[in-house]
Amino acid sequence: MSAVDWPALMRAGMRGLGLRPWEFWALTPAELELMLGKPGGVAPLMRGRLDELMQAYPDGQEERDGDE
Repeated sequence: MSAVDWPALMRAGMRGLGLRPWEFWALTPAELELMLGKPGGVAPLMRGRLDELMQAYPDGQEERDGDE
């Protein structure tokens, strides 16, 4: 997990965007990213990662094992 660089975000919001402190702290991270021009949203789940998750967490394996 990466640490959040709060001083840099505060500078970007308050100095760069001209937000007042209470306006900055009222924003969600997604709203701040949008205002700073960063692309919003979560990256789509690609097939390779889906395959990894399916292998790590198979659906209903416990139920199938118990029914036999």
